[in-house]
Amino acid sequence: MKKGGKRKGIHFSKLYSFSRTRAEEDDTQIGQKGYSRVVYVNDVENLEAVKFNYKSNYVSTTKYTAINFIPKSLFEQFRRVANIYFLVVALVSFTPLAPFSAPSILLPLIVVIGATMGKEVVEDWRRRKQDVEANNRKVKVYGRDHTFHETRWKELRVGDLVKVEKDEVFPADMILMSSSYEDGICYVETMNLDGETNLKVKQSLEVTSSLHDELSLQNFKAVIKCEDPNDSLYIFVGVLYYDGSKYPLSAQNLLLRDSKLRNTEYVYGVVVFTGHDTKVMQNTTDPPSKRSTIEIRMDKIIYILFSILVLISFIGSIFYGIGTKDDFRSGKYKRWYLRPDASTLYFDPRRASLSAFFHFLTDLMLYGYLIPISLYVSIEIVKVLQSIFINQDPYMYDEETDRPAHARTSNLNEELGQVYTILSDKTGTITRNSMEFIKCSIGGTAYGRGVTEVEKAIARKRNVRSLELSDPSSDVEEYNDGGTCSRMPIKGFNFKDKRVMNGHWVEEPQADVIQKFFRTLAICHTAIPDVDSESDEISYEAESPDELALVTAARELGFEFYERTQTHISFHEFDPVTGKKVDRLYELLNVLEFSSSRKRMSVIVRNEEGQLLLLCKGADSTMFERLSKDAQMFWAETKKHISNYAEAGLRTLLVAYREIGEEEYTTWEAEFSEAKASVSADRDTLVDAAADKIEENLILLGATAVEDKLQEGVPDCIDKLAQAGIKIWVLTGDKLETAVNIGYACSLLRQGMKQVVIILDTPDINALLKQGEKEAIEKASRESVASQIQESKCQVNSAKESSVDCALIVDGNSLTHALTGNLQNLFLDLAIDCASVICCRSSPKQKALVTNLVKSRTGKTTLAVGDGANDVSMLQEADIGVGISGVEGMQAVMSSDFAIAQFRFLERLLLVHGHWCYRRIAKMICYFFYKNLAFGFTLFWFETYASFSGQPAYNDWYMSFYNVIFTSLPVIALGVFDQDVSAQQCLKYPILHQEGIQNVLFSWPHILGWMLYGISSSIIIFFICTRSIFHQAFRKDGRIAGLEVIGVSLYSCVVWAVNCQIIVSTNYFTWIQHLFIWGSIASWYIFLIIFGFLPPTKSTTAYKVLIEACGPSPLYWLTVLVVVISALLPYFCFKVILVYVFPTYHHIIQGKELQKAGTPTSSSYHPELRTESDI
Repeated sequence: MKKGGKRKGIHFSKLYSFSRTRAEEDDTQIGQKGYSRVVYVNDVENLEAVKFNYKSNYVSTTKYTAINFIPKSLFEQFRRVANIYFLVVALVSFTPLAPFSAPSILLPLIVVIGATMGKEVVEDWRRRKQDVEANNRKVKVYGRDHTFHETRWKELRVGDLVKVEKDEVFPADMILMSSSYEDGICYVETMNLDGETNLKVKQSLEVTSSLHDELSLQNFKAVIKCEDPNDSLYIFVGVLYYDGSKYPLSAQNLLLRDSKLRNTEYVYGVVVFTGHDTKVMQNTTDPPSKRSTIEIRMDKIIYILFSILVLISFIGSIFYGIGTKDDFRSGKYKRWYLRPDASTLYFDPRRASLSAFFHFLTDLMLYGYLIPISLYVSIEIVKVLQSIFINQDPYMYDEETDRPAHARTSNLNEELGQVYTILSDKTGTITRNSMEFIKCSIGGTAYGRGVTEVEKAIARKRNVRSLELSDPSSDVEEYNDGGTCSRMPIKGFNFKDKRVMNGHWVEEPQADVIQKFFRTLAICHTAIPDVDSESDEISYEAESPDELALVTAARELGFEFYERTQTHISFHEFDPVTGKKVDRLYELLNVLEFSSSRKRMSVIVRNEEGQLLLLCKGADSTMFERLSKDAQMFWAETKKHISNYAEAGLRTLLVAYREIGEEEYTTWEAEFSEAKASVSADRDTLVDAAADKIEENLILLGATAVEDKLQEGVPDCIDKLAQAGIKIWVLTGDKLETAVNIGYACSLLRQGMKQVVIILDTPDINALLKQGEKEAIEKASRESVASQIQESKCQVNSAKESSVDCALIVDGNSLTHALTGNLQNLFLDLAIDCASVICCRSSPKQKALVTNLVKSRTGKTTLAVGDGANDVSMLQEADIGVGISGVEGMQAVMSSDFAIAQFRFLERLLLVHGHWCYRRIAKMICYFFYKNLAFGFTLFWFETYASFSGQPAYNDWYMSFYNVIFTSLPVIALGVFDQDVSAQQCLKYPILHQEGIQNVLFSWPHILGWMLYGISSSIIIFFICTRSIFHQAFRKDGRIAGLEVIGVSLYSCVVWAVNCQIIVSTNYFTWIQHLFIWGSIASWYIFLIIFGFLPPTKSTTAYKVLIEACGPSPLYWLTVLVVVISALLPYFCFKVILVYVFPTYHHIIQGKELQKAGTPTSSSYHPELRTESDI
């Protein structure tokens, strides 16, 4: 590629629709609200510049600072209701109301809050290290001594002139002044912004393009007035005032921070936005907050526990009030030994009601252990560890792209196991977005004998063993050119047809049309050639995979584009007259770029004969209407071929051209230049309108067909997900025929499935469209959609009676009406009854609306998966967003909750990790409530024996360490390592996913069952323990057990019972679980020994109680053994009944696998695995 040289002819800046010329047109926006920024170029010390006090280029992405960390982090922690409760209890513990010492309640709170804050510190420190590295990078800045000096990024100021060299990153948002190319163009890679690897062309103003050295910059002073900082990456409005004139600026003059300079030796630019004012930083907004359904329900359970806490406190205070009032009768004290006459108001028989109220407050603190203080921090630890396992799963690592799976948030791990509906993009998500040129239609003749995956799927559907895909209108021998077939596969090219390959196109009847067709493909694009200096092989950098495939096809068929300069395009082609390869040089005048609204692109060129040509390619929906009525010789044949290509799952573009007269071009070019120079808000509209005027009366050449192949493993993945009972919706912008056939290829549509189609392509609607009456069209369309939905509902109901699955297919226009008013509910009811749904011609907004409808109306978990910027709104709207790190960039990934490299990894993500995470989190939370109720209610039962006096059964520090030390680690191990079945079994039996969809393990009956089990365990523990120890000699000297012995015995039984419950609840053991379970029990005794050796003033009731009293007593150990067995017995009984009488899916699978392994099982237990139809 040429790097400069003296240019001739016109500037490259005049070629593109994005460029602007010098203008005196409307710039009324500048200076108004939103357009008030003033930049003094190369004059930052100017007093006017200083007074603006713009932000520095220092960037901070941290959540906290040294000043606000403690208050802000504490605020985050105490947004949780449970933490607020424990804080209040901790504060009240300093009053006489507290039933235990203040340190014993403060320490657990500090540990829990401190652990969470420590996690925040670590995460924020990592972000800070990245900030420091970025802020201290070096860049060359033009100084007062008229030379460039290296300066740190953070020291840049608005107005500085900066020199950025090849492969360097831009340190701020800058206006391009000039480049190493004489005409001021440069090539920029935006992969750091959006993940796209294709290069973008940026252009300086003509007036500044001559600034190529330090001397020319010495006297350069200018003023830029532009828009204020905003988050629009692709829009920029401004004006450069220089030498008494003003020059409009656009987004194509703007170099964005964090993008990289490529294929250009250097550029000069002036800084306009710094630091957090840059567009990339303006776009760094926090993603929408998402919470899992389990977490939401967990909050409700906390409220239930609070209610239980208040209830038993109220009950205790009533009985306390009655007993206190009964202490004073007829002027005498009943329990005189309690000295009520010398007590405070907390125990005053004369004011029993007030004493009862204060006792109520005491009980609120005493029974606070019903609320698991370490629940939140334990769940956070478990979810982080689960995320690490997801990230490190080798089966979700893609070797080709070197990308593993990435859990970008750990909040939604368990939600993966409850996904009911998947809403997926098609291109780049299900398909590879790596296009291959496979067929084309030229002059009404179809070329290309390749077989697409969709055609293979159709053949399988029709039970055809060998698929013959030759053009029925021509008897052409199978392509079998040994020389071509034997060479290596070419990326983007899979075309096979002897009639046009190797120069044989000259023998075709319409050789001139074929020549014009491929010339158009070689010229009408914005690709950049890259010639290998060693092999002379040419590769291309293109803005899209489609464009790359078309340019590659032209090269492989003899029209080799090899050079682009500022003013010309050059290519080699075979000359049918001389029979030799010749060079063609076309003067490039204008490029009318592709946009989503135009759906086409054009170039205006002058050939070697001096003819002005407009070459155009675009979507058939917008191109057919632009064809000349006098040049539609093979219009019908081409349209038929396009329909066939769509049925084969191919993406099509029409190719056309026309000649332009010199006078017409001169008039149009003046109008086009005026539109480009506009600074008004409707500039793009003016440019498009001007382009429309020249893109008329086109002569049809033909159509291209490229294949976007399915990603590896997609059909099997979709089939497995369907077996799991997951509804799959595909939302695509493709035509209905293309989407349907892709559906067959990827197993979304299956043989025997009934298709229900809702479209507006009816004769009545088409007739109204020709009349152009908008109101009538809207009314008729809405009525038609409503009628079709009702008819489709009847068809689906009829199919369900026959046990036939249905697939709903709806086009974009119908979808627009189906999403409005009362049709929403009817449409959703219909869609829910269908196994698969395909929405064609869907816009990004419609994708988000559909996702919101499914999420809000079904009340079940939705997952959206996509790979492009147009999928971002859908990903953020869904309960879970999964980004595919594909060809279209990283915007979807950056907006997602989970990122994977291939669609097929979704199978393992949901069916394995989702299933495990759901079971683990659900069991973990239920166990938490069980163990806290089992512990907390022993305090309540003890208080009934202590006249509801508020006397705790345990030492203060026993209670403090219950959740923090003695029972904390086993439950974390349960949440991290437990597996009901192996990963292989999860994939073998996808029906297991139904447990999550039906929320079997976290339903209200299941939750309440665990809570009742906790209460019943407390009854068993308390009454067996106390009945065994009370009223008999406990010590060797014959003394009976006192409070200290009862407390240790009860506490020991609780610790043993809840830790042994983990053992019987765990399906999969590792050495870590054994270490945590037995270590937790051992830690209780180690603590009791160490704490017991402290002075009695510190250890109080724990003073040598294990060594002198409990340890030597056989009764103590026997009681613990009996109590633990008795406490676990109800669970064993329930489990036996559940497994043998009401088995769930995993019980059945476990039984089957045990039988296969040869493990003897009960002869009466041979359950069959149910399918989804049995649910």
